[in-house]
Amino acid sequence: MIVDVHAHIIVPEITWDSGSPDAWRPAVRRDAGAQVVEFGGRSIRSAVGEFVHVEGMLQEATAHGVDRLVLSPWVNLLPYDLDPPAALRACRVQNDALAARCAALPDRISALGAVPLQDPALAAAELERLMGERVLGGVEVAASVGGAFIGDDRFLPFWETAEATAAVVLVHPTTRGFDLPVLQQHYLWNTVGNPLETAVAGAHLVMAGVLERFPGLRVVLAHGGGALLSLRGRLRRAHSFQPQARSRLAGTPDASLRRLYYDTVTHDTGLLRALVDYAGADHVLLGSDRPFDMGTPDPVGEVRALGLDAEAERAVLGANAAALLGLGAGTGTAGPAP
Repeated sequence: MIVDVHAHIIVPEITWDSGSPDAWRPAVRRDAGAQVVEFGGRSIRSAVGEFVHVEGMLQEATAHGVDRLVLSPWVNLLPYDLDPPAALRACRVQNDALAARCAALPDRISALGAVPLQDPALAAAELERLMGERVLGGVEVAASVGGAFIGDDRFLPFWETAEATAAVVLVHPTTRGFDLPVLQQHYLWNTVGNPLETAVAGAHLVMAGVLERFPGLRVVLAHGGGALLSLRGRLRRAHSFQPQARSRLAGTPDASLRRLYYDTVTHDTGLLRALVDYAGADHVLLGSDRPFDMGTPDPVGEVRALGLDAEAERAVLGANAAALLGLGAGTGTAGPAP
């Protein structure tokens, strides 16, 4: 079973046409055959693959050798800008819709939902509900919430619940984490800003001691961890002598970095091979970042090009994801592995 853990969806139930005219609802339309997402006053054309209908998404994935998609919300629809009650409503629209698709296609679809992380206690309660009902495998969260990165102490109730419920947590950049004019040039907000934001989030989780405090966490960093792999030496060096760097982390940065999971969306064979060598084949999971133009159309081919041994390749292509999500052969059940 080949599993893509990084594929996004706008569920039809959250679109402008399907419910009350809430400002947080996007609209999806076609313009001369191109898919256009209208959201927040912008027209977004970077979703070049199917973004709304599961059947079309599965057809595209199957054509590239993927058996199962792990769907998660478009990161812009993580409603951190709303007040908590409205945010919870927006999350539940998506969570319930994703659960229905998992139930309808249990052998093809798994999903990670959304929680109102601006209110960590409320987010923890919604996560506990989702995991208690075993309808989803976990949640997607953004690298930062209201300017606070996710290693901040305010999010500890969420992380405690994530460990207790064995939820998979996909960390994804917000796409607007750094308000730097240079990042608005040459597509740098995506090519540089996104991986930098993921690296900051991962490093914060490590150095704040969150992964050490909750060693059972199942945290997956999008885009191969962004720039995090290239910073491991600096984190290690600072931790060896700098009191501030050692204030929360008792063990080595490498120990916590290797507790993290990473997807394969790196666009570079050498980097992906180095990631597998460093994190271990048991901590790297296949991802595509469908349906975006910065995703990869052939994630399976990229992994096979590494020339890994059969067991390592099988792990990266799907066995790791199946273990994290508690997927048995021929079943769509989500939840902690036995």
